Parts: sequence; structure tokens; C-alpha cells
Amino acid sequence: MAIGERIRYIRNLRGMTQKWLGMAIGFDEKTADVRMAQYESGTRSPKEKLTADIAHALDVSPQALDLPDIDSYVGLAHTLFALEDLYGIRIDNIDGELCLRLDKTTGSTYSSMFDIFNVWHKEAEKLKNGDITEEQYNQWRYKYPVLDIEGRWTKIPSKELSDALIEAIQKD
Repeated sequence: MAIGERIRYIRNLRGMTQKWLGMAIGFDEKTADVRMAQYESGTRSPKEKLTADIAHALDVSPQALDLPDIDSYVGLAHTLFALEDLYGIRIDNIDGELCLRLDKTTGSTYSSMFDIFNVWHKEAEKLKNGDITEEQYNQWRYKYPVLDIEGRWTKIPSKELSDALIEAIQKD
């Protein structure tokens, strides 16, 4: 999720308008909503100081707005938080072990993520059981979704295309 999408998501979560947020970070009342719309749409990218100001107004860490960064533990944590927001991935405690799980209430997102997790689990089990080598497992991971679990060549449609197809089917 790009920084603009994160700003929009958290702003809406907070019940703020673009104008209110823009004015809260010091933009002129006449242009505050237009400026925020530019950042949210990705037309403009806020510099580090402005990102910090926006984060302060939204009462979040600047890392909560940044692009995913898995090169640090804090960056990874914020990436996982974004996955929670977007895809319904939740943290849970099962039998004393912390794990990530899918939230069934997220509808089509759950179904799509379940399919991906299920295929991943099957490949990981093959590795664990010695049915494939670590090299084969890594080839599968690094080429995903090109090779599915049966070794057929596949292409998974984008979320946008998938949502458009579902919408078209529901209209009919």
C-alpha cells in the first residue's frame, strides 16, 4: 500500500476530511483539501518532514504511513500492520504460540488470501516431508505465482481485475 493510500485509510479511520487534515498540518484553507487529495492519489509524494507532520496530525508513527520496509524490525511491524488493514491478517495465540491467521469476516479478501496461504502451506509441507528439496521450495517461492503446486504455469489476476470481474458477475 502506497503512502497516499495509507494516509487516506488512516484519515478515514479517524473520521477526518481532507480539508481538516490539510489545515491541521498548515495548508491554507482554500487549498488544503486539494493538496491532501494530491498526496492521497499519489500525484505528489510528501517529503519526510511533511510525512512526519501528517503522521502527527493522524496520531500515528511516520512508519505507519511509509512504504513497506522489511529491513528493520519496526518497518516489518508496520508492514504487518498494513497487511492487517488490507488483507485481514490477524495475530493470534494458539496453544501458547503466536501466529498469523486470516480473518474469515473479510469476505473475498479472505477467500483470495486463503487460497494463497493454502498453496504456500502445501509447498512448505512438501519441504518438511522431504518430498521436495529446499532448492525446489525456494524456486517455487521466488517464482510465485508462476508455478502453482501442480507445477502448471498460472497467472493470478490483480485484485482490481478480480474485484471488477466479481462486480460484473454480481450485476448479471
